[in-house]
Amino acid sequence: MSNELKDKHGTTGHEWDGIEELNTPLPRWWLWTFYATIVWGVIYTIAYPAWPLISQATPGLLGFSTRAQVEQDIAATVESNAAINDRLASVELTEIASDPELNQYAVSSGGAVFRTWCAQCHGSGAAGAKGYPNLLDDDWLWGGDIEAIHTTVTHGIRNEDDPEARYSEMPAFGRDELLDNTQIDQVVNYVMSLSGAPQNASRVEAGAQVFADNCASCHGEDATGDREQGAPDLTDAIWLYGGDYTTLTETVRNARFGVMPNWNTRLTEAQIRAVSAYVHQLGGGE
Repeated sequence: MSNELKDKHGTTGHEWDGIEELNTPLPRWWLWTFYATIVWGVIYTIAYPAWPLISQATPGLLGFSTRAQVEQDIAATVESNAAINDRLASVELTEIASDPELNQYAVSSGGAVFRTWCAQCHGSGAAGAKGYPNLLDDDWLWGGDIEAIHTTVTHGIRNEDDPEARYSEMPAFGRDELLDNTQIDQVVNYVMSLSGAPQNASRVEAGAQVFADNCASCHGEDATGDREQGAPDLTDAIWLYGGDYTTLTETVRNARFGVMPNWNTRLTEAQIRAVSAYVHQLGGGE
């Protein structure tokens, strides 16, 4: 190390293998920039929300709030869409699809409503899951036209919050001792035979009689279901909970009781119509 530089700047006291570290000062421009950032940081924390308190942050002298900014943006969007939302809420449901502008808006906004409120159960792509219907096919428990979908979304299914909710209840044939184990085994084999291979073909014939005596009143004599009661078609190999022997036995023994909330207390009429239009056009609308 040059003695001249050492005498000029001194050292930090660090030394390794005979090499000493000079205490060279930082460039003056860098120091002033650093001081300026400190001053800016202090001013920012005074002017804007910054320091966390027990229940909130310091509000800042300018009163700026990102939450308030978002609320303003939402309010502006609602105001700009007010006219078309009023039209969507008042037009006949069956006329939405015939109005290109209105239908495009309904499907677009309905998709946003679906992803916000419905995707948690039906999936982001609306393909459903075990116990939650697939909305992409043409298999509907309560009807697939726009008016039926609108009623389902508005009032829900089997919920206690809306007296107009769609309602039906399957008996728990095993739990309530309406059928014995042998009869349950027979009718499960019969139901499996309607759309595939039964576990035990020798029990299908007896199961057909059990079905006729106990199940046909809801599912129909041909087992194709009844939308007025939300009774599924048992012949199409589309299953809400599963069509294997174990799952069907559980269904017959203890029944199913899926619940969908009513959305008329959380969504506006325009939003309900929009999401109904969105679901209707996904692929299975009638």
